[in-house]
Amino acid sequence: MVENEFALQMQDITKRFPGVLANDRISLDCKKGEVMGLLGENGAGKTTLMNVLYGLHQPDGGKILIDGKEVQITSPSAAIHYGIGMVHQHFKLVDTLTALENIVLGMPTKKAFLDLAPARERLMQLSDEYGLHVDPDTEIWRLPVGQQQWVEILKSLYRDAKILVLDEPTAVLAPAESDQLCQAIHRLTEEGRSIIFISHKLREVMEITDRVTIIRDGKYIGTIQTKEATQLKLAQMMVGRPVSIVRQPRPVIEKKEPILVMKDVNANDDRGVQALKNFNLTVNAGEIVGVAGVDGNGQRELSECISGLRKLTSGSITVKGKQVTDVVADPSFIGFIPEDRQKTGLVMDFSVAENLIIKDYYKEPYAKKNILHHPVIKKHAKELIEKYNIKTPSGDVKVRNLSGGNQQKVIIARELDAEPVLDVASQPTRGLDMGAVANVHDILLKERNRGAAILFISAELQEVMALSDRIIVLFRGEVMGVLDGDKADASTIGQMMLGQSPEVAI
Repeated sequence: MVENEFALQMQDITKRFPGVLANDRISLDCKKGEVMGLLGENGAGKTTLMNVLYGLHQPDGGKILIDGKEVQITSPSAAIHYGIGMVHQHFKLVDTLTALENIVLGMPTKKAFLDLAPARERLMQLSDEYGLHVDPDTEIWRLPVGQQQWVEILKSLYRDAKILVLDEPTAVLAPAESDQLCQAIHRLTEEGRSIIFISHKLREVMEITDRVTIIRDGKYIGTIQTKEATQLKLAQMMVGRPVSIVRQPRPVIEKKEPILVMKDVNANDDRGVQALKNFNLTVNAGEIVGVAGVDGNGQRELSECISGLRKLTSGSITVKGKQVTDVVADPSFIGFIPEDRQKTGLVMDFSVAENLIIKDYYKEPYAKKNILHHPVIKKHAKELIEKYNIKTPSGDVKVRNLSGGNQQKVIIARELDAEPVLDVASQPTRGLDMGAVANVHDILLKERNRGAAILFISAELQEVMALSDRIIVLFRGEVMGVLDGDKADASTIGQMMLGQSPEVAI
């Protein structure tokens, strides 16, 4: 008897939600020791398909085979039993527990008390074997986001997953951490494990995968050998049209009124370590100032100081001459797109319509005498859904049921429709496909051209260079220099991201 070469086969998987056919007879397979890429736009059905595999959703049709044998995966516990592990794009960790406690959470034990010593030893072995090092005794909320990703992966390896689904695993990683992940993936496949790799970063898909399956609008488009593909071909199969991130011409804005002014700002991170050091910045009306830098060098703290989510230890921030603390709640002053749309940007169990008014729910016309006026709220939601092309059956749908890209559109619609004088966009394209990225860029350029001041924070250097009028580079909470967006080059910015200060900086 010849051993089946496929670790996994998903055949004609169909999954429906109210008003949406998320997966329409999609097929996917993955060989033992293979990295299978899964590509598609936001809302194409990738995560739904993987949630079916992991037992979070039950399919309405089709079948799943593990090692050639049909199985019924009715829950994540059943998926783990069959050797399937999944690292979700939005981590499923308990922030107040340590890394070690998260890894053993849910594991059966025959002892009457929790003995973490064997688990600690096993975790340290896995960390060394795959180069994914974390402090087992540090609470999740204290860990950098890259190490939180390691915890998610180690959690699956601790359960000895033979098939590992990685959903946008590099979206939150710095370049060096992405390289670490690639090395770990190669070690996993050398052991005969299979990887399903979901990403919108086509360069990484080309480097890491053996084959790529593309889906679009819930339908299977095709599977291609990576060595026979190009980034352009994959992008066209994914979105059905040519898409690229290039610098667009923009009109010169003559009025240079200072909008955001930061003077000698100092602030600490969540661990009490200084994250911003004597930070000075001015963003004028009608310009986009891009913030480049390896993730974790003060970008998050910068956006949270401006949006009022983090206290300064010293210094001042003004928006159009007023203290930021006095105007942060005014939608006409600041529009804030946070880096984590699910934890900070949205209330996941609220509807789309409710999320769209969450800053103004107590004001007329949405409420009168503290009573919500639902017809007005629904009309408002319908208008913004159409204006920002949010893909949802209606405004009554819970926002957690939308794709990541459409969740981001809800935030953008809520924050920018009031035409604030300052837009703070922190990682606004994280986890989005190329088409959605281009859409976000178009919106921000329109904001710039109407005269808004925009602070654009992104870990994607190509995006910063394509969108910014000026570029500042952050390193350990300090500005390494300022570059003209039209003249900046990747090499110079890369040096500054590493803490060097080239003479060409202006």
